[in-house]
Amino acid sequence: MPSVAQAKAFDVLSDNVDEVNVLKGKVHNGAAYTKTTPSWDDESVFDKSKEKTGFRQYDEACDRVKEFYREQHEKQTVAFNLRVREEFKRTVRARMSIWEAIEKLSELVDDSDPDTTVSQIEHLLQTAEAIRRDGKPEWMQVTGLVHDLGKLLFFFGSQGQWDVVGDTFVVGCKFADKVIYPETFENNPDSKDPVYSTECGVYKPHCGLDNVMLSWGHDEYLYNVLKNQCSLPEAGLHMIRYHSFYPWHREGAYSHLCNEADKKALAAVRAFNPYDLYSKSDEPVDPKKLKPYYQGLISKFFPPVLDW
Repeated sequence: MPSVAQAKAFDVLSDNVDEVNVLKGKVHNGAAYTKTTPSWDDESVFDKSKEKTGFRQYDEACDRVKEFYREQHEKQTVAFNLRVREEFKRTVRARMSIWEAIEKLSELVDDSDPDTTVSQIEHLLQTAEAIRRDGKPEWMQVTGLVHDLGKLLFFFGSQGQWDVVGDTFVVGCKFADKVIYPETFENNPDSKDPVYSTECGVYKPHCGLDNVMLSWGHDEYLYNVLKNQCSLPEAGLHMIRYHSFYPWHREGAYSHLCNEADKKALAAVRAFNPYDLYSKSDEPVDPKKLKPYYQGLISKFFPPVLDW
């Protein structure tokens, strides 16, 4: 049995070890160091071993995808966009919970997507699970879960899928040649309008994306539904609003309309994009198994019922 002196010596040694461990947590090789969970803007890890060249190959896309974009590019006019935004302001299309909305999307397959034919509920859960595997914050996980819920528009009197899904672009100025299938804008009347067909159109240079009108669809719709009905941070709302704006966040188009504030939005969307895009080749998910975990996250950021 150790003596009192040995016991005191052990206590001193233990305290010294604890102090060293605290210091090691604060300093590593002379630099401040704290072990934390990954930040939302850390580079994605889940996709490191994926072969990415096969994604977004629109030249090789099936006729369903090509026909979708032809129709979208012909019909997304300034007049249409002004009208649907006015309709949005005066219409509540449904009242339901986030999970009810997710389950509703099990009935929809996105005609614009060349990379997957799974239902939207599967795509949402694949996206969220990829973010979760990389240890990203809960708000980003739930952003991945809900980011495409705007596709509920398809069930709320849309004219097809052309005003719901697909890559987005700016209306009210010259259609960017970085938009996929740019030649299909030829039959859009705005392409021949003396104002809408100019480089800046109705906008001022570097006015900022908050002051331009993106083609109407699930991104814009969901952003406007959620911005006053959730506690997601600004970065999460940027991810939702601009994730389909590929001509901007992937191809660098529309820089002449962007301002300094848009740099924050661009960083958010680029951090989110790998999870949205490359999770489509992940293994199938089980909605019933995952439901309890994600319902817990939903309750942290959304009210029980939302106006849609």
